[in-house]
Amino acid sequence: MESKRIVAAVAVACALVCGEKKKKRLRRRTRSRSHLFGCGQYGLTVLQRQLELNDRTGFRELLRMTAEEFDFLLERVSPLISKQDTKLRKAITARERLSVTLRFLATGESFTLLGLKYHIGRSTVSDIVTTTCEALHKVLKEDYLKTPTSEDQWGAIAKDFYEKWHFPNCLGAVDGKQIYIQPPAHSGSTSYNYKGRFSVVLMGIADANYSFTYVSVGCQGRIPDAGIFAHSDLHRAMDEGRLSIPPAEPIPDTNTVLPYAFLGDDAFPLRPDLMKPYSHRQLDHDQRVFNYRLSRARRVVENAFGILANRLRVFRTTICLEPDKVAKITLASVCLHNYLRQCRSEAYMPPALADQEDTEHQVIPGNWRRDGAGALLNVPAGASSNPPQQAEDQREQLKHYFVSPQGQVPWQERCI
Repeated sequence: MESKRIVAAVAVACALVCGEKKKKRLRRRTRSRSHLFGCGQYGLTVLQRQLELNDRTGFRELLRMTAEEFDFLLERVSPLISKQDTKLRKAITARERLSVTLRFLATGESFTLLGLKYHIGRSTVSDIVTTTCEALHKVLKEDYLKTPTSEDQWGAIAKDFYEKWHFPNCLGAVDGKQIYIQPPAHSGSTSYNYKGRFSVVLMGIADANYSFTYVSVGCQGRIPDAGIFAHSDLHRAMDEGRLSIPPAEPIPDTNTVLPYAFLGDDAFPLRPDLMKPYSHRQLDHDQRVFNYRLSRARRVVENAFGILANRLRVFRTTICLEPDKVAKITLASVCLHNYLRQCRSEAYMPPALADQEDTEHQVIPGNWRRDGAGALLNVPAGASSNPPQQAEDQREQLKHYFVSPQGQVPWQERCI
């Protein structure tokens, strides 16, 4: 009987000691995380309010946009990202959620560092960024990332290309870039690229004003541009005639009727609806002129990617997320890029950021080239295939046009 009492007493003592240790651990954990309960009262949230009132230039540097542009986005996205308060704590507001997301896109800072700056937990920051990017893409894509669906819309793009870059019947410039990501779990070499890094590929088409009219993101990094194009929904739509592209028309000041086409680099296949330069081996004079004129017009997509990576510097880092979340971030970023380009935001695109030409039409490299495109690397060219004869004839006709009195530009001889 006495032994039973001793065992019971020992058990009670052990329970009390364990309970006390558990309480101490809980108290210690609560104290260590106490700095996270100041969301909305400290850190960058307060700084943003002060900048909005007293320093508009500082606000632009903080989020890469003006306060008015931020308010426009907040109005559009608030219904999708607002949360309800609970009895235990207040919800993080839609303004704070959008601020965290835009700061992540503008800097590429880690979730841990952003959490410290905004007084939010790391996992909460991760969830906020992903859901807010998804919401931004949803509310902006119809107005700011919509592939033309009528002949008039394509015709307007072609008119811009001819007036600004002197290339006739051009529907846009296409290119592909690699985005560095962390190695996905159990992926093997699926996303392993030729640089020895893991990546996904962003393929885009840009108009004459550095805005994207089409993007495809998520293809594996080891696939070259030609392979990405071959497996894209754009390729299928072109083959099936679902893009509402205008019928072939005479190029300016001639009776030569040619189809409308996109412009690509050496990595893409030569097709009647996709022009590429001549191979850079043993070029004659006329071929050099053609390559210069095509390169001059195709430079818009290089600048579009360069501006995107320079202003939204998340693309200058390795994005430590799964490929599907990287796709959401990329689509939201492209929508933001197009929105800020369309409203001519000087906060997003300051003077001299993109390439310019002097009075002699010599290229003055844009400021984005000084820093490079970060992690947006070119995709290696795939194996070339024999182009259809119609595409080769079309390129020959354009070549002759560019050296004719009707199609030449006065400065091209100095630039080749």
